[in-house]
Amino acid sequence: MSAGPSAATGSTAAALRHVLGHFVTPLLMCIGMGLAYLGAFHAPEPHDLRVDVVGSGPSAQVLAQTLQDKSDGALSVRTVPDRAAAVNHLRTQASYGAYLPGKNPELLVASASSDTSATVVEKVFTKVAAEKGHPLKVTDTAPTADGDPTGQGIFFLLVAVSIGSYASVAVIGGAGAVLALRIRAALAVAASLVVSVIGVVFAGPLFGLVDHGLGGLWAMAWLYSAGILLIGVGLHTFLKRWTTLGLMVLFVMLNFTSSGGIFRPELQPGFFASLHSFWNGAGFVEGVRSHVYFDGYGLGGHVLVLALWFVAGLAVVGLAGLSESKRRKAAARAAAAGTDAVAGSVEAGGTHGPKHAARTEADAEEEIEETVGV
Repeated sequence: MSAGPSAATGSTAAALRHVLGHFVTPLLMCIGMGLAYLGAFHAPEPHDLRVDVVGSGPSAQVLAQTLQDKSDGALSVRTVPDRAAAVNHLRTQASYGAYLPGKNPELLVASASSDTSATVVEKVFTKVAAEKGHPLKVTDTAPTADGDPTGQGIFFLLVAVSIGSYASVAVIGGAGAVLALRIRAALAVAASLVVSVIGVVFAGPLFGLVDHGLGGLWAMAWLYSAGILLIGVGLHTFLKRWTTLGLMVLFVMLNFTSSGGIFRPELQPGFFASLHSFWNGAGFVEGVRSHVYFDGYGLGGHVLVLALWFVAGLAVVGLAGLSESKRRKAAARAAAAGTDAVAGSVEAGGTHGPKHAARTEADAEEEIEETVGV
């Protein structure tokens, strides 16, 4: 009778240890999200933000040099000969503002490139014009769609597509764990098609984030989503219950913060700015911007980034397939060895034969479980 309470206490303690062990994942997510988001967004400061001063005379040169010196590295100021050259730089994202000095000063920006960068540039040149006693006229050479007045709708579309993608990985890895890897990979591709279609509905008919180019947007959304899903399905073979944390690091903590959807790399710390050049979220955001607002300028490079992440997904799935194949073969060998041991024990007979056989069979089953990774 005394064994009952003791056993219950032991069971409760074991259950608590199990629960507390699982708290590691959400706590690591909390720490990671705080470090990533606050590190990337809490204090945006421009560095080498390219702006142009329009004019070729001495006054334009002096103004450009003065702004360069006063900015202490925040701005990269150059002169361009005329308005057409300035507009071309904005349309190719070679600069983020162009100032035309004079009695009626004008600032050219391209808010579709980055509304936050345009705001920073406007603040700088509003002060410059005010020092001369003139009001500043601001002209947007690349405005965003009516449904996306802040220019950040594409970023939130990225968030929606990303969550749909890595949440689908959890379903495939959990509920579909018993399925063959080729079936799980096929489910990943199918899920990415559904997620990308949902993204297009959000971007076009539902919210009007873009007013044209939905076909290209869908293609990039599918390529982006498929890359995440394939990488996730492949990683699940190796990471098991840590897969969700791994995907959060890759496609939330590092991805959203380096995408350029809120702040471009010129306004971010160096680490996140460097990720912008090759991370898949940046490929999607900049690719959609290029496709919708900048006549496809630089689109090939952004699509290449998405394609490389998709290929990486295929490679991870391939490695997972090799690993699972090795585990199955090892499990089969272990099972065969256990069966042979049981048969030999039965043939030997004796008073200890059945007990020995039972132990050998149990050991074989344990070995199979460890080999398979259950």
